[in-house]
Formats: sequence, structure tokens, C-alpha cells
Amino acid sequence: MTASEQDFLNNPLGTKTTLEDVMDAFEFLDDWEERYAYIIDLGKQLPSFPDDARIEENYVHGCQSQVWLIHHYDEASGKLYLLIDSDAMIVRGLAAIILVALNGKSPRDLLTTDIDELFERLDLFRHISPTRGNGLRAMVGKIRDIAAAEAA
Repeated sequence: MTASEQDFLNNPLGTKTTLEDVMDAFEFLDDWEERYAYIIDLGKQLPSFPDDARIEENYVHGCQSQVWLIHHYDEASGKLYLLIDSDAMIVRGLAAIILVALNGKSPRDLLTTDIDELFERLDLFRHISPTRGNGLRAMVGKIRDIAAAEAA
């Protein structure tokens, strides 16, 4: 099954679940065990990812886990929509945080979003392994490459 335009547009991450929701949850949750559980729950909101899109071209290199990313550029709205999947629950949750911050933005807005500042505010890099941090950067890097190509 190939992803349809509706699969991209119906992704709740970045629309129904907002960055403000994530920030509020992180402030409300007292410890990192609860925050990890929340991150994993966010990952459960990822829409299904088409099996036929699990190909080398969509593979995100630099991640410890297997991660795939596909996109749809909506010319009418000028926005970029993303789908990400991983074989690891925590990585799915980290991908969900990325989508909350970047999904449904114009390529130019996406390129100017300070995602590192978001990760700092959430204190993510202190609480995930260095290899997970590298994977997070690899996902963001691939998304920025896609946005730069669409903005050109």
C-alpha cells in the first residue's frame, strides 16, 4: 500500500497534537521515567507507514534503529508533510516529537525552525543515549535536506 495524500494530511502530529501539548506534558511529568512513557505513547500516534516505502531511498542512515521517512509536498498550501516509522518504540516517540515540531510547515519555515533549541528545552540529549541522539540528528538532517530541495 502506497501512502496517499490523505495519509499525510491526516497525521495528527503537528496538527491535533501540538508542540505546546508536548511542552505542557513535559512540564507536568515529574520524572524521566514518566516522560519516557509519554514519548512512547506519542510514538503510538504515528500513522501507519506503507510497507512498500521501506526501501533504501527512504531509509534514514545514522540511526541505531531502523528508521524510514517519506514526504509529500502539497503545492496548493506550500506545506511539507512527513511520515516516519521505526522498529524501536522510543525512536517512534522521538520521531513523533520531530513531527510535532516540523510536520505541516512550509519548507522555508521548517528550515528556520530551531529544532536544537526544542531538544534543549525538553532536555532530551541528557536523557537519551548518544546513539539515539545521533539518530535524532540524522532524522532532522534528512528532513532539512528534503525541505531545502522543495524550497529551491
